Amino acid sequence: MIRGEQTLILCDFDGTASPMDVGNKLLERFAGDGWEAIDRDYCAGKIGSRAAYTKIAPLFRGTRTKMIEYVLARAALDTDFADFYRLCRQNGIDVIIVSDGLDFYIEALLTKHGLAQMEYHANSVVFEGDERISFAFPGASDECGRCGNCKRAILQRCRPAYNRIIYIGDSYSDICPAKDADLVFAKTILYEKYSTNGNHCVYFETFSDIIKSLF
Repeated sequence: MIRGEQTLILCDFDGTASPMDVGNKLLERFAGDGWEAIDRDYCAGKIGSRAAYTKIAPLFRGTRTKMIEYVLARAALDTDFADFYRLCRQNGIDVIIVSDGLDFYIEALLTKHGLAQMEYHANSVVFEGDERISFAFPGASDECGRCGNCKRAILQRCRPAYNRIIYIGDSYSDICPAKDADLVFAKTILYEKYSTNGNHCVYFETFSDIIKSLF
């Protein structure tokens, strides 16, 4: 168990706090033809997520209500995530969700699981008329600008207040902030990319694994 130090856990959402990549499911359901090519360019590193979102926005059609109904019917949090969060809070550990996904479905899923009080940072969706949407990027960094929400910048802002920062993630947008963390729990793409570069990280499959490791 972590004792005697100020600890912060930064946790990714899609594929991590939620086992499902919720953003991708929304693309499959609500985005028209062409989004797959944009997604391939993002996965290949040809464009960042901010550019990808901007390109995809005109392809999206749907209302907030329809999208939230779709998400709540199909997605959930990791079965041990709520217990993980409560254990952290009981032990004085702060937990913040950092996501390059979208605010409205993160809020909806946290609320569904009784975690509406959790702090999170994500990209914003603006629902407009005629079922059109646009994206806003309040967490973008001027230093790089590739990601819509710069997780590394969030980590750096938090650093002065904590002795130790733990990072939990699974994908491309987690690679950069993981490099500045004191301890990394990783799976899938993050584990593959991060560990093969000689960096130490702890593999996990579910939050049950992380609970056993930390507590």
